[in-house]
Amino acid sequence: MIDIPNINREHPEYIIRKHMWRKYKDLYAGGERLRENAFEYLIRRHKEPGEVYAERLTRVFYENYIGSIIDWYAATLMRREPVLLFEGADTAAKTFFSFFAEDCDLKGTSFSEFFRQRMIQALACGSSYIAIEFPRGNSTVLTRAEEDASGQSRAYLVDYWPDEVINWNYDETGGLEWVVIRTSCLKQSRVTDTRWEAETRWIYYDRENFQLYRKSGESQPTELISEGQHGLASLRRVPIFQLRVSEGLWLMNKAALLQLEHFNKSNALSWALTMSLFAMPVVYSDREWNQIVGESYYIQLGPQDRFGWTEPDGKVYQIAADNLVRLKDEIYRVCYLMNQAGNASAGDLRLSAASKQRDFSITQEVLRAYGDSAKDTMKQVLRAIGAARQDGVAIDVRGLDEFDLGDFGNDLDDAKKLLDLGIGSETLTKQVFKKLAFKYLCDARQELKNKVAEEIDATKYAS
Repeated sequence: MIDIPNINREHPEYIIRKHMWRKYKDLYAGGERLRENAFEYLIRRHKEPGEVYAERLTRVFYENYIGSIIDWYAATLMRREPVLLFEGADTAAKTFFSFFAEDCDLKGTSFSEFFRQRMIQALACGSSYIAIEFPRGNSTVLTRAEEDASGQSRAYLVDYWPDEVINWNYDETGGLEWVVIRTSCLKQSRVTDTRWEAETRWIYYDRENFQLYRKSGESQPTELISEGQHGLASLRRVPIFQLRVSEGLWLMNKAALLQLEHFNKSNALSWALTMSLFAMPVVYSDREWNQIVGESYYIQLGPQDRFGWTEPDGKVYQIAADNLVRLKDEIYRVCYLMNQAGNASAGDLRLSAASKQRDFSITQEVLRAYGDSAKDTMKQVLRAIGAARQDGVAIDVRGLDEFDLGDFGNDLDDAKKLLDLGIGSETLTKQVFKKLAFKYLCDARQELKNKVAEEIDATKYAS
């Protein structure tokens, strides 16, 4: 167990990365969030006057390519919902998981939508954390029926960004020994209160127990408000699961520096173009000149003085515009979406259909890799819930490996050719029928999918 003085201690790796996570979340969100923090990302020129830099900050804008790319990957990955398979004779467990698939967090979020959001977090920050929780009852239950009736067996999921997981430790096998999670929010005790108070909470989990701490306001002490055994104590497992992508598939980490370079150059070009619209008067005179003319700026030169700008062959604006296009294309290229980067120019139109297909095949392989990561985490979460509840079902997750909605006819043809081979396996026949049925019913309720699977399993097919 952990004591109060150490609850806010941060892991050295967390200290190194917490600024990066904040930057990556700003780059993903864009909009007003990035505008509010633009001073951290818009580079101030050497000896640039403060009032000029402040004006540039008020005019800042952000072309959010990486945010759109991450959303596209998450939406395409979950275009067809994952297939959840629950095999066994435990009908009560199947009923529970049918409800769980429709509302996995007690907020009405479906299981597939919940993991779509977690995939967005992983692509933006490298990982996402999922906690399995069970309602904590005030009374002790003696039977499973009492547990179900009291609602204490109703498992649900809670998500955490990686910058909320502040401290942890792993054992020699790579499993979590303990973890500390810190969350913050603004709260009002009553609607009549005139001010909001910042409340910080810490949750400590080890393999069997949890502790919940709270601190309300700066002047209040940190207090322990709850403790006990968590829902996976019987498994001796920390109830935290991580959806993680590899460094090579971490899209924000690959594109963030390019996006920042594009951000600074696009704002510099926009500022230069805007300033060029306001002509600056030049006064040629030997006597003192103190009148304000034009847009409040002027330059005074002697009759023999000369003034000019240095630029490469007078085409700096065109060079900057071309460089912005190259940076945009590079953002798409490092995110494996080169086929979406090109403009409708003559050079792009000359690309062959085979070349475009090769580009998209690379994107599909990346999507399958994301699908594998998501399925592995889904299986870990569902199987841990099933083990904690002592459900008598075998759980599997399939799908997330095909991303073209128009290929169902091809699937039917391929299935028919496979069955026409006469392999003589009733198990193979049932699995083929299940795959086709679940793909066609990808948006149906999990309860209906379970019923279809049971009916297919109960049917005798000629071998």
